[in-house]
Amino acid sequence: MNIGEIARRAGVSRSTVSYALSGKRPVAAATRKRIEDVIDELGYQPNATARALREGRTRMIGLVIPPAGNRLTHMQLEFVASVVDAATRADLDVVLSPSGGDHDRSFERLVSEGRVDGVILMEIRLDDPRVDRLGRAGLPFVGIGHPADDRDMCWIDVDYAGLIHHTVCHLADLGHTEVALLSRSPELVAAGYGPALRAREGFTAAVAERGMTGVEVACGDDAASGQATMERLLRAHPDLTAVTTINEAALPGVQRALADAALVVPRDFSIAGVAARQWAEDFRPPLTTADVPALDMGRQAVALLIERIAEPATPPQHILLAPSVILRSSTGAAPVRLPGAR
Repeated sequence: MNIGEIARRAGVSRSTVSYALSGKRPVAAATRKRIEDVIDELGYQPNATARALREGRTRMIGLVIPPAGNRLTHMQLEFVASVVDAATRADLDVVLSPSGGDHDRSFERLVSEGRVDGVILMEIRLDDPRVDRLGRAGLPFVGIGHPADDRDMCWIDVDYAGLIHHTVCHLADLGHTEVALLSRSPELVAAGYGPALRAREGFTAAVAERGMTGVEVACGDDAASGQATMERLLRAHPDLTAVTTINEAALPGVQRALADAALVVPRDFSIAGVAARQWAEDFRPPLTTADVPALDMGRQAVALLIERIAEPATPPQHILLAPSVILRSSTGAAPVRLPGAR
């Protein structure tokens, strides 16, 4: 059963039936009643497109993800899966749109062509032109992360500055005096990626407060980069006894580099950081971390976006999450070591 059959039985045009379903144009009361009677008689159920037309919405949301050539971390994949699941439960479809590098045209199409009712934006930089573009378009959106000027947008973020500060202080309490921050890729850091720069803030502040020696290194988001970066760190800083990190994807390589250097965790070297629970629990020994609640963040992001779509004029909400640092087995007392000796 379709609109054409309804129009034939009601003695009206197809466009009149469409207007009666969507409410886009007024339809005479008698004509509307005749159409409704035919629909009731036939048990017609409008498809998703017709329902969306009636509501004035597409019932689709956009999820802007990192460039398609990049390998998503487990944390990012958890977040994407959570968004899709929460959207499905709300009877919404999700359009994935890569952004960055050669993919900015995909983001522009998403914003300008009326494909979606709202957008969830990942990987936000401190100065992010995509935030300005969404604001100019008047399209409801929620950020996973937030720029330096966040007054006019809704966002959910993790307190990377506070959590990295906490992990450094934990290492200082264990007697470590030289510590490194293993950050995200050089490209992300150079682009002003919010979590990396805020982690730097927390790291620098904690090192200064506790009178420690600190070094920050950018690291690609993969195991090979983690291994190469850790090997360079150990060669360049022989007195280094601890690392804190926000780069979960580098952790398997970090573990290999420490094993190759015959450093036992945590007897000889301690590691802490911010990561998804799976990475923390798969590390050997299990990693002392603040576990990022990516699944909850996805659900909250969809709920916030639905609110923004329904009531665009409501004041923007800012949600800063600070999960507890879970003390597992990867941090221990600083080893007693002669200066410069491994």
